Amino acid sequence: MKLWQTTDSLDSRVESFTTGLDPELDHEIIPYDCAASIAHASMLASIGVLTMDEAKSIKDALVEIVELHEKDQFHVAYDQEDGHTAIEIYLVEKLGDTGKKVHTGRSRNDQVLTAVRLYEIEAMHRIISQVETLAGKFGQFASKYVDLPIPGYTHTRKAMPFTVGQWAGAFQDSMNDNLILLKATLSVVDQNPLGTGAGYGVPLPVDRELTTGLLGFSKVMSNPMYAQNSRGKFEARILNDCLMVLYDLNKFASDVIFFSLPDLGYFTLDSSLVTGSSIMPHKQNPDVLELLRASIHQVAGYEYQLKNIPLNLISGYHRDLQVTKEPIIRGLKISRDAIGVTSVVLDGLQVNTEQLAGSMTDELLSVKKVMDLVKSGMPFRDAYRKIAELYKPEKPTD
Repeated sequence: MKLWQTTDSLDSRVESFTTGLDPELDHEIIPYDCAASIAHASMLASIGVLTMDEAKSIKDALVEIVELHEKDQFHVAYDQEDGHTAIEIYLVEKLGDTGKKVHTGRSRNDQVLTAVRLYEIEAMHRIISQVETLAGKFGQFASKYVDLPIPGYTHTRKAMPFTVGQWAGAFQDSMNDNLILLKATLSVVDQNPLGTGAGYGVPLPVDRELTTGLLGFSKVMSNPMYAQNSRGKFEARILNDCLMVLYDLNKFASDVIFFSLPDLGYFTLDSSLVTGSSIMPHKQNPDVLELLRASIHQVAGYEYQLKNIPLNLISGYHRDLQVTKEPIIRGLKISRDAIGVTSVVLDGLQVNTEQLAGSMTDELLSVKKVMDLVKSGMPFRDAYRKIAELYKPEKPTD
């Protein structure tokens, strides 16, 4: 029987449908659930619901679960429905009645929300660190090639002179802007929902400031209904910031694919970064960049789910919110992987100075020639037309 079950039977088809992917997904949040349960047990001891010895025994057992999880020896069985149930069953089997007390003063609603928030905060710190590292690498690349000319393109045609350093610097600047967005969102997400129950509080004198400090949250999420109403909203905001990073990485991937075309040869990808063809032995394919380019579309799909699943629900908890867990977990993983592999690509990106020198053809100087005439006193439009005559395409011959 489920922890929540009060009826005598449960249709197996209903059980399968309502359980969904939780046994698989909750593997990711077991350590965070245990951390929240340790803080909750300490708080229950502070208000006299648990003895200090009971709180210690619960903490010790939860630490065991984390250690087992790290060894891949703690699993959520399908009939346990989710990680929270698996943890409580472990505590009851090990501690008897003491294990049955751990859920006092909380709902699975604030339990899962707290675990997911802790997971999200740690994931965001990791992503922020990755983006900082990537911004630094773009900066180093820019400094190395600060004055090396490269054609600038509009409409995928040569336009004006640029430099490899300026090209890389554009991505450094974008990563720095992305950091502002990520840190702003982190400051909103960093609120403690533990103690809000199912969205209407708990009829016990729970010390939410204590658990906030123990779990390292910046502040208490004071309104219990808002805790539930924020589900999906906060997650969509997180993935939207990830999309801003992936937006830039999509552009980076497209640029490198284009600049590393053998017909251009401005850049070359290290042999460790390319793949081959099963039929064409000459191929050196930029698969890593093509998949990097696709990452934004994957995460955009998850963000769309997060923005839309909670819509049209009245305030409070609804089981619909269970399915917000998968898109945030999947979306964060894809984002972390994409940012990480971009650093690898940047490390293996080779710049071909001779090819670049040969690419700096005369038409790239057309605007400079116009401006030189303007400086001599010729009206801009006349100067424009005069220089345009130099670059009129020749008519094809039969």
